[in-house]
Amino acid sequence: MKPKPPGRLPRQIPFIIANEGCERFSFYGMRNILTTFLASTFFVHLTTEEAQSQAKDIFHVFVAGVYFFPLLGGWLADRFFGKYRTILWVSIVYCLGHLCLALFEHSPPGFYFGLFLIALGSGGIKPLVSTFMGDQFDQSNKHLAKFAFDAFYWIINFGSFFASLFMPKLLQGWGPSAWWGWPAASVAFAIPGVLMLLATVFFWWGRRRYVLIPPAPPDPNSFTAVARTALTARGGLTPGLAIVLAGFVLALASVAAIPLLGWKLVIGLCLAFVLALAGLCTGAWIQLEDARGRHPDAAIDGVRAVLRVLVIFALVTPFWSLFDQKASTWVFQAGAMAKPSWFDPAQMQALNPALVMLIIPFNNLVVFPWLRRRGREPSQLARMAFGITLAGLSWIAVGALQLWIDGGHTVSITWQVLPYVLLTAGEVLVSATGLEFAYSQAPQAMKGAIMSFWSLAVTVGNLWVLIVNAAVKNDVVNGVIADTGLSVIAFQMFFFAAFAFAAAFAFRFAARRYRMSDNYRAA
Repeated sequence: MKPKPPGRLPRQIPFIIANEGCERFSFYGMRNILTTFLASTFFVHLTTEEAQSQAKDIFHVFVAGVYFFPLLGGWLADRFFGKYRTILWVSIVYCLGHLCLALFEHSPPGFYFGLFLIALGSGGIKPLVSTFMGDQFDQSNKHLAKFAFDAFYWIINFGSFFASLFMPKLLQGWGPSAWWGWPAASVAFAIPGVLMLLATVFFWWGRRRYVLIPPAPPDPNSFTAVARTALTARGGLTPGLAIVLAGFVLALASVAAIPLLGWKLVIGLCLAFVLALAGLCTGAWIQLEDARGRHPDAAIDGVRAVLRVLVIFALVTPFWSLFDQKASTWVFQAGAMAKPSWFDPAQMQALNPALVMLIIPFNNLVVFPWLRRRGREPSQLARMAFGITLAGLSWIAVGALQLWIDGGHTVSITWQVLPYVLLTAGEVLVSATGLEFAYSQAPQAMKGAIMSFWSLAVTVGNLWVLIVNAAVKNDVVNGVIADTGLSVIAFQMFFFAAFAFAAAFAFRFAARRYRMSDNYRAA
């Protein structure tokens, strides 16, 4: 019998990758100028420090929303409309959000509504595009999925690079604003909208070639059904149910604490959601064996596999706390550094995607083959743990730069290259690897939902940033920081570095006990 020839890369993959490249340009083009725009437009009446603090808070609330709405998109796709239709329809909402930013650049209510629509649109499609691409592979060509996921992540950074390079200059009045007198902010926010419209057209263009997996029908052995049975099977207050109730009590307490602690509404609500979810998952894990006999063993084992994946996701959240601050904390630090007059601090972010486009092929063509030949190629989880560690080292480096600045020294912006290299190397190991890990570990009926939880890790990461930012506004906390001899900014930088190191240690511990699965569909 002749061996089956190896599968080929599906012909529809270029449409998905083109869609992603344009969508990422639109998102990062808007995101990378958001903090500087807010600080210089809506908060111009405040001191520089206060304006930057307010802009930073709004930025991280927006990012938290972007990575929260994947829960909605994943649910709609998995249960009702399928991935293709959900992506297409939600992309239209996304385009409308960009339109609002371009029309209401001097009207906070209209502008914030546009941010809401973009968070809804970007978040709604975020868990679906990568899983939709994974659906195009089967057992015959799954060995090419790593190439596709790396290309997918590469094109994300291709779009991000050009957005980071050009959008800050457009906001300053370069290009159409200078040529024809158009409002600079309108142009800067309209161009990402045009790219998002183009992304939607590319995705629609490949419609006749896609493999379409229909939404899962109502399943009596679904994740939620099994978890509910496990928690209620004994008919009384079990340890697992007690943990669930405790999670809900703590969630209500976090909401009640909003006026007492002076938190922003989004902090209390996000923290409440995280506490309730943690209680539900922990309680279901403890009582899961009580569901045996009422559901098939495969369904129960599938739920346990999902819960194990969520533990890994939870331990990645500190990485996102560090990573997303390159568009806020690091931009404001760049503003205090010596640089050419033509260079905008936000343009420094272009270094991140440029490095990604270099590091991914370097890893795949040089580093990993070299390690493979020596039998030392790291597993997916080992790569992710090392990536979190590198992120912590990047914040040690940026914290050292801040100490230099606080000491009154003139510091060249070129010194920021070092932390960017460390953070980006960590990003490739965590984020690019995590996309493939999340897809491969998700049961077929929960692909969208699992990728939504992967995105939710970013929301939680930004939640930690908001909590720390709120904490340093407290007089008692400021007194403790003052006793260290560090500025508040420098203290936060070293705090986040320590946070990442602790997470990396816990991640390695959990990874040693994790058993990998293979959930690609059959050929």
